[in-house]
Amino acid sequence: MQFKSSAPMKTIIRITFFALLSIIVSCTKDSSTPTITETGSVTDIDGNSYKTIKIGGKWWMAENLNVKSYNDGTPIEQAQNDADWIDSVPLFCRYNNNSSAPGLLYNWYAIANQKKIAPAGWHIPTDDEWKQLEQAIGMDAASTSKAGWRGSNEGLKMKIDGGKGWSLYADLWPTNESGFTALAGSCRLPDGTYGNPGLFATGFWWTSTADDQNSEAWFRYLDYKNPNVYRSHTYKGYGFSIRCVKD
Repeated sequence: MQFKSSAPMKTIIRITFFALLSIIVSCTKDSSTPTITETGSVTDIDGNSYKTIKIGGKWWMAENLNVKSYNDGTPIEQAQNDADWIDSVPLFCRYNNNSSAPGLLYNWYAIANQKKIAPAGWHIPTDDEWKQLEQAIGMDAASTSKAGWRGSNEGLKMKIDGGKGWSLYADLWPTNESGFTALAGSCRLPDGTYGNPGLFATGFWWTSTADDQNSEAWFRYLDYKNPNVYRSHTYKGYGFSIRCVKD
């Protein structure tokens, strides 16, 4: 008696197994993270082009601002050394004059200037717009209004993936599921010195919103040792990165 080959049955079993595996993976994926479907670009007054991404119904820059002029062509003053980093004067710098730094650092006075620093048709996001972004990528609404570290893993969803722009720590591997592509540009302190540990470890971004006393301004902070997103307000003389959002 001859038996038919079992190869077709093995093939069916393999197909069934991988189909089930695909279903399991799709069910375990975090459904709160938006699927990246819309991307674009925008150009500033200096001719710098930036990638853009649509998150939660709003268009965001997916790169840190790198402009040295306001929209009317007026140059923004550059601080070359510690002594140049003067209180209340709109300024920018590059972290430790390092050409590999991702974008420029600006004090809040550069944002508050009546001359627009964002590309035409864009603006510096408010604190509320940052909250909307955080909620769009999975943070619960109540947590977005809290100060300090909030959320669960939204910071990892925002950071550029693959260890390309962040120091790696333990199992906190950035995924950039949101497409925000956060880059670690560190900061400059009000006394003119630079943040420590520096590039690839921390990233700070201004909002356009001052605190209730108008003496400080709100910002966001990501750290390579933390999967969450930090929210607080601080002295306007710090130098932080900037992202822009479309009007």
